[in-house]
Amino acid sequence: MKNTFLLMMCLILGIFANAQKIQQTPRQLFPGLFEGVQSSEIFPDNKTFVDCTPKYAPNLIMKAYNEQLGKSGFDLKDFVLANFTVPGGVTHAFTTNVEEGIRKHIDTLWQVLQRKPDATTKLSSLAALPNPYIVPGGRFREIYYWDSYFTMLGLQESRQFKVINNMLDNFAYLIDTYGFIPNGNRAYYLTRSQPPFFSLMVNLLAKSEGDKVMIKYQPQLIKEYNYWMLGGRALAVNKATHRAVRMADGTLLNRYWDESEEPREESYIQDVTAAKSTKQPLPVFYHNIRAAAASGWDFSSRWFDASGKLQTIQTANLVPVDLNCLMYNLERTIARTYQIKGNMAQYKLYTAKAETRKKAILKYFWDEKAGWFEDYNWTTQKFSAIPTLAAAFPLEFKIATPAQAQKIADGLKANFLKPGGLVTTLNFSGQQWDAPNGWAPLQYMAIDGLENYNHHELAKDIATRWMQLNIRVFKQTGKLLEKYNVVDTSLTAGGGEYPLQDGFGWTNGVLLKLMNKYQFDKQGE
Repeated sequence: MKNTFLLMMCLILGIFANAQKIQQTPRQLFPGLFEGVQSSEIFPDNKTFVDCTPKYAPNLIMKAYNEQLGKSGFDLKDFVLANFTVPGGVTHAFTTNVEEGIRKHIDTLWQVLQRKPDATTKLSSLAALPNPYIVPGGRFREIYYWDSYFTMLGLQESRQFKVINNMLDNFAYLIDTYGFIPNGNRAYYLTRSQPPFFSLMVNLLAKSEGDKVMIKYQPQLIKEYNYWMLGGRALAVNKATHRAVRMADGTLLNRYWDESEEPREESYIQDVTAAKSTKQPLPVFYHNIRAAAASGWDFSSRWFDASGKLQTIQTANLVPVDLNCLMYNLERTIARTYQIKGNMAQYKLYTAKAETRKKAILKYFWDEKAGWFEDYNWTTQKFSAIPTLAAAFPLEFKIATPAQAQKIADGLKANFLKPGGLVTTLNFSGQQWDAPNGWAPLQYMAIDGLENYNHHELAKDIATRWMQLNIRVFKQTGKLLEKYNVVDTSLTAGGGEYPLQDGFGWTNGVLLKLMNKYQFDKQGE
């Protein structure tokens, strides 16, 4: 009995210690001040203030704020600038020599975008990482989860294996510290993850360094899997909790989710403003907004109802095809780690999980009438009926049948392929993850997926259009951008909650990978 009590106490203390590692966010540290700054026009971008570093202890800043607020001559902007250090852009001091070519530019950017290990601090919103890492660029001054896989594709081509090792170790550290990989290493991101690409990163490094990589990261792969499946085992049919959904036939699938029901701190005024027009209860609306941010597709008509309006966002009601393909790959990767270790019982268990999910993907996401893989609304038990590039994910993971892959290839060529590559959806909604924009990660998943089914000509055509657009814009501006207008290649991309960003991690990685794969010459002409 005594030993049982001690064991329980250790478990409780361990949980408490882990909880203590969760940093407080700027809104929690600076109540009132936070809302005042984010609702003002001190900074055009709400992300600026939450990335500021306080010059003094938060309690001292709040004491001064409460004493000075309302007094004659008080100026909020002056107060903020006196008490906080404002962050600069990641690439603001960098200029490139276009004449040196695109490859030289990307090679240089690996250094420009790399950050040293973080010093542990309770003042900054930054969640400290122990190893160097690559940030996307522009306003994105921290590591981002799914961005990093596509950045790693380019790092692999540049044989920057040490950097890849460091980034994987950072992600393993985040899983061990928080139980999952956050959206990014900021306190205000600690309520959600992003598309689970960790297993793809592990497999990527294992290609060059062997099975030892699979063994090294097995504990973190399993922890990430448990995070996504949390609460699933106890779910009744047609019920959901956190990220797990029990489908009508009893199969467990996954959805995007965020644990908070408040406006996003980095987009506070946008969320509060949008909420004024929604008919949803505010906690539901904010959950759906945050879940879409967890998907990486923030925002897209993919997540809206048939009206195509942000106020109707229903992310938590949708079981996404791309997420469940990624979970399939995670299950297969965990199975592979057990196979390497000779644990055939666990190998068979996770292989069976993957096969069950594969059958469910073909059952719930394939719309035979449309000839397309679509998201599935588990509350209405109907297809979402919004065609998107997420349909390419079953090709990337070799889940689709050859006949399905042919229909996807035909649909991509007929409807999605534009002068600069593939549009993300067919809807011109004004949201950045809709037409006319194209994004590097989705170009790559579609191209690689088509190659898996021997649609080589179409894959190369898409890649060529995308590379030519990237390189043409680079020659005009000296920059590689976060996203591109693939419909009218004379225009820049639009939509979203912030200006077009340059850098840019995943664009650099995918471009270099494709240039080498399709043997573009050194100037990409």
